[in-house]
Amino acid sequence: MFRTNLLRTTVQTGAAAAAGTAASTGVDSPWYRHLRKPALQPPAAVFPVVWTALYADLAITSAAVLTELQRQAGPGRHRRGPRVRTIRRPVRPPSEAARLERGYRRALALNLALNAGWSWVFFTKHDTALATATAAALTVSTADLARRAAQARPLCGAALLPYAGWCGFATVLSARIHRLNA
Repeated sequence: MFRTNLLRTTVQTGAAAAAGTAASTGVDSPWYRHLRKPALQPPAAVFPVVWTALYADLAITSAAVLTELQRQAGPGRHRRGPRVRTIRRPVRPPSEAARLERGYRRALALNLALNAGWSWVFFTKHDTALATATAAALTVSTADLARRAAQARPLCGAALLPYAGWCGFATVLSARIHRLNA
């Protein structure tokens, strides 16, 4: 079950990363080079390293969350290796776990759309105000994703906190760029 979820979440995060990267070719554009940037902006080499780590964290953590919710929603026995083992009593009714799983999937899809959308708004549309609003929405979405993950497994919620923190930083950075260039 975890492997299937990991494959799905990896494909989803990979698609968002690819869409964002496609739009980020604007980093080499004259428009971007001429923008005034704040002193708090990290060197360009930092962004691909951080985003790769955060996307990997998101894919793995989301797979763990979905697997846990599926275990809680399913019957009490699950195949694990060559033998069947009994899983502990569910923490919540199966229908609630299934509802939480659907909610997490929707929240993840929205989060990835906002994530990829920021690059398009900023680098393709050159709209720094809308990019700041998109980054803020992404930050709220990421905090919500961490909250939802914590409902399934508290450690998973904690695992998404670096992603939420980075999105908050990206919002501040976007706002600063907008103010410097408005």
